[in-house]
Amino acid sequence: METNTAFTVDGENEPSTNGTAYFLTYNIDADEAYLTYGVSNSSVRLRFMLNPNGQDELLLWMDNSETWFSLWKQPVDNCDFYARCGPYGSCHRNETLTLSSPCKCLTGFRPKFQKQWDMGNWSGGCVREKPLPLRCDNQTEGYFQTFERLKLPDQSVLLDNKSIIECKSECNQNCSCTAYAYINSTESSSAGKCLTWFGDLMDVVENQTLGPNIYVRLQGVPHGNSLKRSLVIAIVSAIAGLITIIFGYFLWKKTWGKGREYSEIIRNGIAGGGENDIELPLFSLKSILAATNNFSEANKLGEGGFGPVYKGILHVHEVAMKRLSKKSGQGHQEFMNELKLIANLQHTNLVRLLGCCVEDEEQILVYEYMPNRSLDKFLFDPSENTKLDWDRRFHIIEGIAQGVLYIHKYSRLKIIHRDLKASNVLLDEAMNPKISDFGMAKIFEINQTEANTNRIVGTYGYMSPEYARYGHFSEKSDVFSFGVLLLEIISGKKNASFYHYEHSLTLAGWAWKLWKEGRGMEANEGTALPPSKEPAFSTHRNSPATGSSSQPPTIFSVNSLTISTLEGR
Repeated sequence: METNTAFTVDGENEPSTNGTAYFLTYNIDADEAYLTYGVSNSSVRLRFMLNPNGQDELLLWMDNSETWFSLWKQPVDNCDFYARCGPYGSCHRNETLTLSSPCKCLTGFRPKFQKQWDMGNWSGGCVREKPLPLRCDNQTEGYFQTFERLKLPDQSVLLDNKSIIECKSECNQNCSCTAYAYINSTESSSAGKCLTWFGDLMDVVENQTLGPNIYVRLQGVPHGNSLKRSLVIAIVSAIAGLITIIFGYFLWKKTWGKGREYSEIIRNGIAGGGENDIELPLFSLKSILAATNNFSEANKLGEGGFGPVYKGILHVHEVAMKRLSKKSGQGHQEFMNELKLIANLQHTNLVRLLGCCVEDEEQILVYEYMPNRSLDKFLFDPSENTKLDWDRRFHIIEGIAQGVLYIHKYSRLKIIHRDLKASNVLLDEAMNPKISDFGMAKIFEINQTEANTNRIVGTYGYMSPEYARYGHFSEKSDVFSFGVLLLEIISGKKNASFYHYEHSLTLAGWAWKLWKEGRGMEANEGTALPPSKEPAFSTHRNSPATGSSSQPPTIFSVNSLTISTLEGR
């Protein structure tokens, strides 16, 4: 397609119709789009500018007034700016740039960042009110919403010689197809051009006078069908009587409604509701049951405060699934807390959340699988603790410290864990530590340093005194827990079961007593240090008169222990 725009000037350098002095040609085809220009009168002085607001402008120098005269500029409309309203946002065509709010979301979509949208920043666009399923097939519930008088979005894929029925079928059978349109067609099966879109729809403009309809894939059922179904249900319910309605309502509320309510809350909570949120996969209960062999005892890895943990296979990957127990003291609040926190925390020393399942009354978290399970298994099991030499213990301590530092200082959310202990530190196949269980964690504001609570949660023995007594917690609370964990790693003794009968001391008190007495090395578990080698620098010397002097040899170092390793230069 080629579009020509011509401008003319007369002998007095004023705009006129007496002959073309300058012309623009806009060319577009299947492979490229470009703009060319030409000058038929070399005496005319013209300037082509790109303004800071994104407008292209053509200026003519006027000799009489000694000013630049604007011949042409683009864009002049709000909707002429590319992707003005972001993904799935439509721009309302207006003649000027003064329209305060030209953007709105397509039917079935809502603003991705509501606060920014209300402030006039529409670049974030819109997201689906009902997310499409992770897996789809030809039987998946859904429909195509018809939109009229729209400028078609960019980045379409053309399929030639298709009927409108074939065009719809092509898009419906491809889970990645988000929309389709049909050009030069009727409702008959005559061949035409089928346009399909994959991914987000960009640069949609309303108020077009002409153009084909576009059909956008949405989840659920059309509004008309939904209204018809509701009417039938209302009539049947009225006939059934008041008693049946009340009985059915309470039965639904008890057995199915609660799970669905939780499901909707969690879907809205993790499906991109905020600028920093990360979308998480939602697994079906059917896939979870298949992966764990119906929560078989053979697949059970252990049980914590949240509930039992099972090993399973999802999409050919080993995963760990934490299932909320009905007997657990934790519940929906802790479940949502862990979803929001771990989904937004990305660090090599934090366990990775892969998704969740909320169906009926089940609430399940899906994590990456840790083959070596938790740190307490190696520390406090006599048959396993020999696998932790000093190099490995130091590596574990360093990794835990890096994870705590990250959640306190470097993550997008400032987090206080409040339950840091050996059983909440998992080990991968390379014995790298990963902090887990953020159900009790709290989010701090960036400048917040402390907080108070009336609900004391965590594990006694790992709590800082001010938190255990008064509910006062801060970064220092996690540092205290880390210190207790550090003593456990060094000594191999469990803080909860340690008691020094002679002096009535806890593990921390016993370590402090040894430190004050200069016997801090006695607190270690007894794991032998690597044998020392002969130092490169020693006090020995060769002398024929050895032993002739009564003076003792001179000591050149105050070190009580020296370990030297020979390396080639």
